[in-house]
Amino acid sequence: MNFKQLSVIVLTLALCCQGQVFAKKKKTVKPEGFKFTIVSDVPTTEVRNQESTGTCWAFATTSFIETELIRLGAGNIDLSEMFTVRHAYSQKALQYFRLHGRGNYSEGGQAHDVLNVVKEFGFVPETAYSGNEYQGEFHIHKEMVKSTKAMLDEIVKNPNRKITPVWNQSVNGVLDTYMGVAPTKFELDGKTISPVEYMNNTGFNPNDYIELTSYSHHPYYKEMDLEIPDNWSHDLYYNLPIDELMSVIDNALTTGYSVCWDGDISENGFSHRNGVAILPVANTKDMSNSDIAKWDAMSAKEKKASLYKFDKPGTEKKVDQALRQSTFDNYKTTDDHLMHLTGIVKDQNGTRYYKTKNSWSKTSNKMGGYLNMSEAYVRLKTVAIMVHKDAIPAELKAKLGL
Repeated sequence: MNFKQLSVIVLTLALCCQGQVFAKKKKTVKPEGFKFTIVSDVPTTEVRNQESTGTCWAFATTSFIETELIRLGAGNIDLSEMFTVRHAYSQKALQYFRLHGRGNYSEGGQAHDVLNVVKEFGFVPETAYSGNEYQGEFHIHKEMVKSTKAMLDEIVKNPNRKITPVWNQSVNGVLDTYMGVAPTKFELDGKTISPVEYMNNTGFNPNDYIELTSYSHHPYYKEMDLEIPDNWSHDLYYNLPIDELMSVIDNALTTGYSVCWDGDISENGFSHRNGVAILPVANTKDMSNSDIAKWDAMSAKEKKASLYKFDKPGTEKKVDQALRQSTFDNYKTTDDHLMHLTGIVKDQNGTRYYKTKNSWSKTSNKMGGYLNMSEAYVRLKTVAIMVHKDAIPAELKAKLGL
């Protein structure tokens, strides 16, 4: 190797090393992120975990009731979600039987399912009823629900040509085996009390709450039977134009009331891990997933497919009544999940979001189990809400005849 060749090699190595130094010095641009400021915040209880069950309806509505108890001055109370769930399963089984197996018997439900139980049976603190007799470390209802549904499916076939009077006792026996018998009395501060007495002592009145929705295939300002599978009891909802439904949410959250929310979380604009739900103008791939188990089941490729990276706020879609109706009619908006709205925040661009308490545990994301849903997202993806009657603006109460 001559001197000229050696010089070329040394110069090449020097340039490579210099390039590496420059590469190390190059700074990566940190994403702007979402920056929120509080507009209103309603005091509430801790985030709970629905674990491996489809009982978001019970957790969201129980959180809503607990928040009402704080507002009513009854204190911070941890109520038993499973007490309500246990009674609701019995009511679903009876309805399924009455409809000869043509109804909905599943883990899902609606906010009114909780109130319907509370009206008849009251409620109890978590310490009075755990609802877990199957020696599991967490709540899981698939085996119980599938086995009792199989029983019901055989019963309604009427193999004896005459339904026996003990069928209901048999089904409830299985439910009790898994969940335990719901108490009719329990001990509190050294005294025996019933769940109804306990509820009455807190000042909670289940008749003070109503559900509202917003769809144009029914008349506005009247009650309607909302056609969603989990409305198995066919309870009625007041129907409002979307602008007025949003005014109910805003009025509630700015006057000390919270909102129980039922809606769709099946788009990539919903990101519990990132703590936001948005409706970006850019098209995103639909997930067709509806709860945390399905979220966890998403492949890495599917998660990466989202065109929106949640690195900063962006332009969102404009939502009107026609868009709401079309997405409801074509099944793009379904009642996937219930959560609890407890406040309002704004991002650095001034966009309004609704502080949302989820039931996927405090450790499910960096926001302690909460997320912020944008106003556009809520306008489009809200299926229904539950509020206290007094949370509704006076002019709307008059239109609804309340």
